[in-house]
Amino acid sequence: MTKRLFEIDPWVIKTNQLAIDDKRLQESITSIGNGYMGMRGNFEEDYSGDTHQGLYLAGVWFPDKTRVGWWKNGYPKYFGKAINSPDFLRIPIKVNGATLDLAKTDFTDFDLELDMHDGVLRRSFIATFGDTKVKFSFLRFMSVVTRELGLITVSAEVLSGQAELEFAPSINGNVHNEDSNYEEAFWQFVNQEATADHYSLTMETKPNPFGTPRFSVTEQMTNLVESDAQVERTASASPAKVSETIKTTLKAGQKVILRKQIAVVTSRDVKTADQKAAATKVLAAAAEKSLATHLAEQDAAWRKRWAQADVEISGDPAAQQGIRFNILQLFMTYYGEDSRLNVGPKGFTGEKYGGATYWDTEAFIVPMYVSVTKPQVTRQLLEYRYNQLAGAFHNARQQGLKGALYPMVTFDGIECHNEWEITFEELHRNSAVAHAIYEYTDYTGDTSYVLTKGIDVLVGIARFWADRVHFSKRHQQYMIHGVTGPNEYENNVNNNWYTNQMATWVLRYTLEILQQVSSEKATELDVSAAEQDHWRDIVTRMYYPTDEKLGIFVQNDGYLDKDLRPVSTLDPSERPLNQHWSWDKILRSPFIKQADVLQGIYFLDDQFTLAEKKRNFDFYEPMTVHESSLSACIYGIIAAEIGEEDKAVSLYSRTARLDLDNYNNDTADGLHITSMSGGWLSIVQGFAGLRHHQGQLSFKPFCPENWQQYRFQINYRDRLLAVTVSHQATTLEVLSGDDLVVAVNGKEVSLPTAKAVTIANEAH
Repeated sequence: MTKRLFEIDPWVIKTNQLAIDDKRLQESITSIGNGYMGMRGNFEEDYSGDTHQGLYLAGVWFPDKTRVGWWKNGYPKYFGKAINSPDFLRIPIKVNGATLDLAKTDFTDFDLELDMHDGVLRRSFIATFGDTKVKFSFLRFMSVVTRELGLITVSAEVLSGQAELEFAPSINGNVHNEDSNYEEAFWQFVNQEATADHYSLTMETKPNPFGTPRFSVTEQMTNLVESDAQVERTASASPAKVSETIKTTLKAGQKVILRKQIAVVTSRDVKTADQKAAATKVLAAAAEKSLATHLAEQDAAWRKRWAQADVEISGDPAAQQGIRFNILQLFMTYYGEDSRLNVGPKGFTGEKYGGATYWDTEAFIVPMYVSVTKPQVTRQLLEYRYNQLAGAFHNARQQGLKGALYPMVTFDGIECHNEWEITFEELHRNSAVAHAIYEYTDYTGDTSYVLTKGIDVLVGIARFWADRVHFSKRHQQYMIHGVTGPNEYENNVNNNWYTNQMATWVLRYTLEILQQVSSEKATELDVSAAEQDHWRDIVTRMYYPTDEKLGIFVQNDGYLDKDLRPVSTLDPSERPLNQHWSWDKILRSPFIKQADVLQGIYFLDDQFTLAEKKRNFDFYEPMTVHESSLSACIYGIIAAEIGEEDKAVSLYSRTARLDLDNYNNDTADGLHITSMSGGWLSIVQGFAGLRHHQGQLSFKPFCPENWQQYRFQINYRDRLLAVTVSHQATTLEVLSGDDLVVAVNGKEVSLPTAKAVTIANEAH
């Protein structure tokens, strides 16, 4: 963990220091978005120091050709990239002819803050140019009321001397990705317009040989100016760039305010020829409202979100800040407005990993979103996979296999990552897609999806597993060879326990649902009795590596033959391993990147005894380096269940503050969006012990020693339930909906609507 860049505050990410040496990290943490578009915390004005320019549009991507000498049959043909989009943020500024650049300009009173109430980013400082001092204040946010709208405001107040101020707000299509080959551009110019009151730029992704869709985007800006002195304005254009120059001369005590309004329209929603008119309409409506009105609407929309999803922690401001930061960034990335979208691993905060969809969504996002958003939001995540079922069939055929193989990384359903051993062999992602269907169905009680569309997905995945297993005549058992489990620090292993367990779970669950579908649907699916018998045989005779002496499930064949030793034997200077060790050394080591066996225990919670959970936790956690953002929350949830409360709290801190405290020294690349549900899961499933099974909610709560209490709300089957946990007691209240019976510490508790019920906590 590096030094903290931001102060501890329950509702604000703030600092009065410009982190010159950690500028990229500061940019990642101050990223903003609205589910439709977003950006890193770059500066509006020029900055000549180290920075990572990043502005991204949801669902807009490019299939970069995979250029590797070791390409083999079945490998993805391209690497799908979230591409840097035309830059509408920039507002270069000059004072008395000198460029404002905080890497060079003298400045004081720096202040930077991201308000988590409403996703508004503010910044201010006093810049000195000889005898002239100017206070600059910036404000920006992506509207959650009008998704195509971005609002950027800069004000300059002269404190001493006289200032000739020049602002040059622009839209620039000359952008590239940091990971592009030789600064290769993915956009090409279509048209532009720069007049006194109209600035627009239309760009289109360049042609590609893979037949994937090309995208066009029109960005348009209106600049509203209020000044205490006369203003001179000039329009200009250069290749793929439009800008306006705004000049004014101010004396001490005078101020100018520039309000840059941006409309962004893409071909995902509007044809290229109609985009300019659509953008004009957005800006015309925006201009009718004051900044105060826009901010009030933004705040009101976010208040509704927080009213449902907030987790209130008393007694630990750092823990409080961490969970709210996670929820803010998740909701700025995805809130279910567009069923064509998913939760990208970096959201709008960076380019690393490529792709818009990982197994992270089903494994980590669904269990949270099903509780804190309307059910249709989670259902849309399931529909997203159903709509890409054809791509899953294609992926399986590429490997010469039957059924459906969902991609590890994708934008459109086709596998698009170029790291074969680490990602493509992680076939276990198929089971996570199926488990999300179970999670939604069992939690909400809504069977309409699983019995119509979901069963198509389940049957496709089941047929894949039935073809991917092989039968060992020597052992008379089914096995799965040549895979990578969740632990990416071991590649191409045989019989990964988690993979084998989840494969048979899919077969069992699919067989169960097949008994419930209509006769018409059963005919359509055409799963013969013989095929079902084969699935049952696989379930009955699947091989699971275990060690009776240790009483554990073995991660995979051969794991116990490694030089087993705990992480505590490592020199701290060697961490993170993936930044200090060769890949060969990592693969030979016993160290585990993230929950693997424990991931299976988490998913299939009710199938294992508390003793089994404890033995496996005690064996594997000491060897786990938690160098995946997805790791700490799973171990933390199980630690809480087995009574390792201090460990659970420590792991909560690691997952909730992973990026804020830069635990893995990699947040400069962007935030770990899809693991940000981990903080919520650690509290609700970990500390509060929430479980659900066959229509029964249960809790096994405790309150961390250094907290006074915590409170959260969850949706459950048309009810809104509030839960408050202190050291002494747990209070539950059905705020809306019908009465409910839950279990607390194994005992049934009746909850009448609108009447709080308090239960004394058990001693731990």
